[in-house]
Amino acid sequence: MLAFAAICAGQQFDKTEAMIPARDGVKLHTVIFSPKNVTVPLPVMFLRTPYGATSSEKALVASYKELIEDGYIFAFQDIRGRFRSEGTFVMQRPVRDKSKAGSIDESTDAYDSIEWMLKNVRNNNGRFGMFGVSYPGWLVTMAILDPHPALKAASEQATPADMYLGDDFHHNGAFRLSYGFEYAALLESSKEANTNFEFDRADTYQWYLDLGVLSNANTRYFKGKLPTWNDFVEHPNYDQFWQKMAFWPYITNATKVPNLNVAGWWDQEDFYGPVKVYELFEKFDRQGLNHIVIGPWNHGGWHRSDGSKLGDIPFDSNTSKHFREQMEAPWFSYWLKDKGTRNFPEAAVFQTGTNRWEQYDSWPPKSAEPRPIYMRAGRTLSFDAPASDGTGEFDSYLSDPANPVPYRRRPISPTYPGGGWPAWLTEDQRFVDNRPDVLSWSTPVLTQTLKIAGEVIADIRASTTGTDADWVVKLIDVYPESYPEHPELAGRQLMIANEILRGRFREGFETPKAIPANAVVPYKFSLHTADHAFLKGHRIMVQMQSTWFPLYDRNPQTFVPNIFLAKPEDYRVATQRIHRSRSAASRVILPVIR
Repeated sequence: MLAFAAICAGQQFDKTEAMIPARDGVKLHTVIFSPKNVTVPLPVMFLRTPYGATSSEKALVASYKELIEDGYIFAFQDIRGRFRSEGTFVMQRPVRDKSKAGSIDESTDAYDSIEWMLKNVRNNNGRFGMFGVSYPGWLVTMAILDPHPALKAASEQATPADMYLGDDFHHNGAFRLSYGFEYAALLESSKEANTNFEFDRADTYQWYLDLGVLSNANTRYFKGKLPTWNDFVEHPNYDQFWQKMAFWPYITNATKVPNLNVAGWWDQEDFYGPVKVYELFEKFDRQGLNHIVIGPWNHGGWHRSDGSKLGDIPFDSNTSKHFREQMEAPWFSYWLKDKGTRNFPEAAVFQTGTNRWEQYDSWPPKSAEPRPIYMRAGRTLSFDAPASDGTGEFDSYLSDPANPVPYRRRPISPTYPGGGWPAWLTEDQRFVDNRPDVLSWSTPVLTQTLKIAGEVIADIRASTTGTDADWVVKLIDVYPESYPEHPELAGRQLMIANEILRGRFREGFETPKAIPANAVVPYKFSLHTADHAFLKGHRIMVQMQSTWFPLYDRNPQTFVPNIFLAKPEDYRVATQRIHRSRSAASRVILPVIR
């Protein structure tokens, strides 16, 4: 091992490039790095990507130090239609119809590529591992739906699982405007490169507001040339187009490939996905092949930073290095090289607040007890339910689509490249807490620590003077006003869980329904899972609003069949009421653990 590590530290790899033929004749550009002067057969670590296959030894060494030290051949591939691979790119290509001879999908491309490398890459030991973050993570999950027999281990990391219900392009039917707009431009403006959209304003909040109605995106900029944007417009509801791209129809039995699912608590793009994929596979897992790790990271942060902090939030240790050395490397070493022991925890989860790793026999843990916390008069939160049904048992605000609540501090830089996007989920929510269109309720200062582990659920009773509305709910940890250990965090409002629900989809996502004006309507939806300790001396806060811009498009607040085709006159101010009486109580259900 030491000799091998020394060789790798000297960056001694033989690099070859191949155009690997898929079953339909399309050739896929693949870059292969084989360690020099190593004669023992090695496993192949295989990563497929739409972003450009790693082509330099320097980039390889910078990204995969721990795996390199263990000894692997590495293969990186452009998926079809991207960069130097042949064929046509299809965003999240659906699973093929197996009844049709010659049909292809990302699973068959992975299968054919492994078959070719098994026969043509010198010195491989006949075992392959697949890994990848985000879109490459989705490609991993596609590969293990119908795996090549030589694929012996996988780690999907931050995969999307459903682009309509909880990942990149929509959450609960609400369209992720800035991400969807900029990502479609990034991948579909050019085959040969990742192309960032060129904004002519520093503050994209104002740019998207000036864009106006969504139909202006094609009228002014895309001109109908970006397939993904056209798909957004043509499929505003959860129809077969979106369902065919989701994983839930296809995970109908246990995976044959050991899979380490990886998620980050503050993943700004795909937190829903890896937790959902773990959940779907877990229903059928009888051999203990399906595991999950959740750490205090943003999207892919476990490979891009040391994980000691995110934004201003410290975690008291190098969590990313811990993952790579103590979890990821041993995972592949065991399954691909027969080294180490199979003592992987079912769920290794970083508990924020206490800043320590926990292990569970299931995720979410079965020991968690659901405990509702109620919105009460005086903007307070209480574990005691409301006792009266008097008039005026509500809090209200005006929601104006012309003056939407920004999702992070202005000026809001573009999603790509960089800027404030990677860590925005850790931003201090005090920047909107004083807006008249944002409501906040909080507990008194906690006299003892409260821990939660599992799914957080919003259970809201609300009315609107409009006929459509968005409901944003945030669960927030409020730090003490005096915080000597980290003075910069004094009084901070840190989001622990959050989500949006587009009101038209309250009864299902396939068929939208107008909201009856001024009627008290129940809305119940998941804020996803969390593992957090609200420490003694902190407060628990719940915050609500009806715009979150330009992360999400503006709801016209007037029901229209397709918001992508809404007219300027459809956008109207609405009065939103959050009810808190005994018979119409609004609450958040917390998974409390001891």
